[in-house]
Amino acid sequence: MQDKNVFDPEKITLIDFKMIKGQVVTPENFDISKVVGHQLDNSLQLGFNLDDKLAKADFTVSLKTDSKGENKSEASGNFHLIFIYRIENLEELATPEKNKRLNLNPGLANALSSVTYSTSRGILLTRLQGTALQNFVLPIINPNNLLHNKKNG
Repeated sequence: MQDKNVFDPEKITLIDFKMIKGQVVTPENFDISKVVGHQLDNSLQLGFNLDDKLAKADFTVSLKTDSKGENKSEASGNFHLIFIYRIENLEELATPEKNKRLNLNPGLANALSSVTYSTSRGILLTRLQGTALQNFVLPIINPNNLLHNKKNG
């Protein structure tokens, strides 16, 4: 007999995603050849609708080129992506606590952050081609590192 609270990735379906914001700002006379790196800030917030068995992953990315002062101004980009997942057994994996927070199965949290981040990586790689940020790729990370900012409820 299988424990009903065991995470099963087969019960998660990505049903929709949208880019709410996708903006690249390139200063006049920007020389991409002077870029030596990038500064990155990102955040992931998870939200849940237990009645409809839905999870929302809200992912934002802000990045800026680093030219070590060689360019007068740096190029920047801001992206906001929303992913909606249906989770067949969400009521078993996200259980309400008395303080109105959710006790979330770690496997579910990891799966949602993994799929959200890796899909965002591909989207950004494509969207940044031909821009001043074309050499930027979201780094490969442990998706659990994104979960320190998670919001349940």
